[in-house]
Amino acid sequence: SINGKCFDWLLVSRRSCFRAGVRYYVRGIDSEGHAANFVETEQIVHYKGSKASFVQVKSLIPFFWSQRPNLKYKPKPQISKSVNHMDGFQRHFDSQIISYGKQMIVNLVNQKGSEKPLEQTFSKMVNSMANGMVRYVAFDFHKECSRMRWDRLQILMDQLADQQDE
Repeated sequence: SINGKCFDWLLVSRRSCFRAGVRYYVRGIDSEGHAANFVETEQIVHYKGSKASFVQVKSLIPFFWSQRPNLKYKPKPQISKSVNHMDGFQRHFDSQIISYGKQMIVNLVNQKGSEKPLEQTFSKMVNSMANGMVRYVAFDFHKECSRMRWDRLQILMDQLADQQDE
Protein backbone atom coordinates (compact mmCIF):
# COMPACT_ATOMS: atom_id res chain seq x y z
CA SER A 1 0.00 0.00 0.00
CA ILE A 2 1.34 3.44 -1.00
CA ASN A 3 -0.58 6.58 0.00
CA GLY A 4 -3.51 4.38 0.96
CA LYS A 5 -3.72 2.74 -2.50
CA CYS A 6 -3.36 -1.02 -2.43
CA PHE A 7 -1.81 -2.92 -5.31
CA ASP A 8 -0.17 -6.26 -5.98
CA TRP A 9 3.49 -6.34 -6.95
CA LEU A 10 4.91 -9.60 -8.24
CA LEU A 11 8.54 -10.31 -8.94
CA VAL A 12 9.33 -13.45 -10.96
CA SER A 13 12.75 -14.63 -12.10
CA ARG A 14 13.10 -17.40 -14.65
CA ARG A 15 16.48 -19.00 -15.31
CA SER A 16 17.11 -20.59 -18.70
CA CYS A 17 17.95 -24.28 -18.82
CA PHE A 18 20.38 -23.55 -21.68
CA ARG A 19 24.02 -22.80 -20.77
CA ALA A 20 23.47 -22.76 -17.02
CA GLY A 21 26.62 -23.40 -15.08
CA VAL A 22 29.19 -22.57 -12.49
CA ARG A 23 31.05 -19.24 -12.58
CA TYR A 24 34.03 -19.27 -14.98
CA TYR A 25 33.16 -22.70 -16.44
CA VAL A 26 30.26 -21.57 -18.62
CA ARG A 27 30.71 -18.31 -20.54
CA GLY A 28 29.52 -16.74 -23.80
CA ILE A 29 27.01 -18.40 -26.14
CA ASP A 30 26.46 -21.67 -27.95
CA SER A 31 25.87 -22.05 -31.71
CA GLU A 32 22.12 -21.57 -31.22
CA GLY A 33 22.66 -18.18 -29.60
CA HIS A 34 21.81 -19.23 -26.04
CA ALA A 35 23.76 -16.99 -23.65
CA ALA A 36 25.29 -18.40 -20.48
CA ASN A 37 23.59 -17.72 -17.15
CA PHE A 38 20.51 -16.19 -18.76
CA VAL A 39 17.92 -14.94 -16.26
CA GLU A 40 14.68 -13.14 -17.09
CA THR A 41 13.17 -11.08 -14.26
CA GLU A 42 9.66 -9.73 -14.63
CA GLN A 43 7.98 -7.15 -12.42
CA ILE A 44 4.19 -7.18 -12.58
CA VAL A 45 1.98 -4.55 -10.99
CA HIS A 46 -1.75 -5.19 -10.61
CA TYR A 47 -3.95 -2.27 -9.55
CA LYS A 48 -7.77 -2.09 -9.76
CA GLY A 49 -8.00 -4.57 -12.62
CA SER A 50 -5.13 -3.06 -14.61
CA LYS A 51 -1.80 -4.78 -15.06
CA ALA A 52 1.62 -3.58 -16.15
CA SER A 53 4.77 -5.60 -16.70
CA PHE A 54 8.47 -4.82 -17.07
CA VAL A 55 10.98 -7.49 -18.08
CA GLN A 56 14.73 -7.29 -17.53
CA VAL A 57 17.14 -9.89 -18.87
CA LYS A 58 20.61 -10.64 -17.51
CA SER A 59 23.11 -12.87 -19.24
CA LEU A 60 26.76 -13.10 -20.06
CA ILE A 61 28.13 -11.40 -23.18
CA PRO A 62 26.64 -13.24 -26.18
CA PHE A 63 29.61 -14.25 -28.30
CA PHE A 64 32.13 -17.09 -28.06
CA TRP A 65 34.52 -16.60 -25.14
CA SER A 66 35.78 -18.47 -22.12
CA GLN A 67 37.36 -17.80 -18.76
CA ARG A 68 39.05 -20.93 -17.48
CA PRO A 69 39.65 -21.12 -13.72
CA ASN A 70 43.26 -21.10 -12.59
CA LEU A 71 45.10 -20.07 -9.44
CA LYS A 72 44.52 -16.37 -10.10
CA TYR A 73 41.73 -14.47 -8.39
CA LYS A 74 40.15 -13.50 -11.70
CA PRO A 75 41.20 -15.50 -14.78
CA LYS A 76 41.70 -13.57 -18.01
CA PRO A 77 38.81 -13.85 -20.51
CA GLN A 78 39.73 -15.47 -23.83
CA ILE A 79 37.76 -14.56 -26.97
CA SER A 80 37.61 -17.46 -29.42
CA LYS A 81 39.44 -16.79 -32.68
CA SER A 82 38.32 -19.94 -34.51
CA VAL A 83 34.56 -19.35 -34.87
CA ASN A 84 32.19 -16.94 -36.59
CA HIS A 85 30.82 -14.95 -33.67
CA MET A 86 28.19 -13.16 -35.73
CA ASP A 87 26.02 -16.22 -36.44
CA GLY A 88 25.32 -17.04 -32.78
CA PHE A 89 25.26 -13.35 -31.87
CA GLN A 90 22.60 -12.64 -34.51
CA ARG A 91 20.55 -15.68 -33.41
CA HIS A 92 20.70 -14.45 -29.83
CA PHE A 93 19.35 -11.00 -30.63
CA ASP A 94 16.80 -12.24 -33.18
CA SER A 95 15.38 -14.41 -30.39
CA GLN A 96 15.46 -11.51 -27.91
CA ILE A 97 13.63 -9.19 -30.30
CA ILE A 98 10.96 -11.81 -31.02
CA SER A 99 10.42 -12.40 -27.29
CA TYR A 100 10.76 -8.86 -25.92
CA GLY A 101 10.84 -6.31 -28.75
CA LYS A 102 13.28 -3.44 -28.76
CA GLN A 103 16.50 -4.13 -26.82
CA MET A 104 18.57 -1.88 -24.60
CA ILE A 105 21.92 -3.50 -23.84
CA VAL A 106 23.64 -2.19 -20.72
CA ASN A 107 27.17 -3.56 -20.54
CA LEU A 108 28.60 -3.22 -17.02
CA VAL A 109 32.04 -4.82 -17.53
CA ASN A 110 35.29 -2.99 -16.87
CA GLN A 111 36.38 -0.91 -19.83
CA LYS A 112 40.05 -1.42 -19.01
CA GLY A 113 42.25 -4.29 -17.94
CA SER A 114 41.44 -7.89 -18.86
CA GLU A 115 37.75 -7.17 -19.57
CA LYS A 116 38.46 -4.39 -22.08
CA PRO A 117 38.57 -6.78 -25.10
CA LEU A 118 35.13 -8.12 -24.12
CA GLU A 119 33.64 -4.61 -24.07
CA GLN A 120 35.33 -3.63 -27.34
CA THR A 121 34.22 -6.80 -29.15
CA PHE A 122 30.65 -6.50 -27.84
CA SER A 123 30.39 -2.87 -28.95
CA LYS A 124 31.85 -3.66 -32.38
CA MET A 125 29.48 -6.59 -32.92
CA VAL A 126 26.38 -4.57 -32.00
CA ASN A 127 27.48 -1.81 -34.38
CA SER A 128 28.17 -4.26 -37.21
CA MET A 129 24.76 -5.89 -36.67
CA ALA A 130 23.25 -2.46 -37.48
CA ASN A 131 19.83 -3.34 -36.09
CA GLY A 132 17.66 -0.36 -35.12
CA MET A 133 15.92 -2.55 -32.53
CA VAL A 134 19.14 -2.90 -30.49
CA ARG A 135 20.90 -0.09 -28.65
CA TYR A 136 24.18 -0.50 -26.75
CA VAL A 137 25.41 1.46 -23.71
CA ALA A 138 28.68 0.67 -21.95
CA PHE A 139 28.97 1.71 -18.30
CA ASP A 140 32.13 0.87 -16.38
CA PHE A 141 30.32 -0.01 -13.16
CA HIS A 142 33.44 -0.74 -11.10
CA LYS A 143 35.12 2.52 -12.06
CA GLU A 144 32.05 4.74 -11.72
CA CYS A 145 30.70 3.27 -8.49
CA SER A 146 33.93 2.40 -6.69
CA ARG A 147 34.10 3.10 -2.97
CA MET A 148 30.32 2.69 -2.53
CA ARG A 149 29.48 5.71 -4.71
CA TRP A 150 26.07 4.38 -5.70
CA ASP A 151 24.91 7.93 -6.49
CA ARG A 152 27.03 7.61 -9.68
CA LEU A 153 24.40 5.22 -11.05
CA GLN A 154 22.51 8.40 -11.91
CA ILE A 155 24.96 8.82 -14.82
CA LEU A 156 23.70 5.53 -16.26
CA MET A 157 20.07 6.36 -15.52
CA ASP A 158 20.45 9.66 -17.39
CA GLN A 159 21.91 7.81 -20.40
CA LEU A 160 18.94 5.41 -20.45
CA ALA A 161 16.14 7.88 -19.60
CA ASP A 162 14.77 8.43 -23.11
CA GLN A 163 14.68 4.74 -23.98
CA GLN A 164 13.23 3.85 -20.61
CA ASP A 165 10.39 6.33 -21.14
CA GLU A 166 9.83 4.88 -24.60
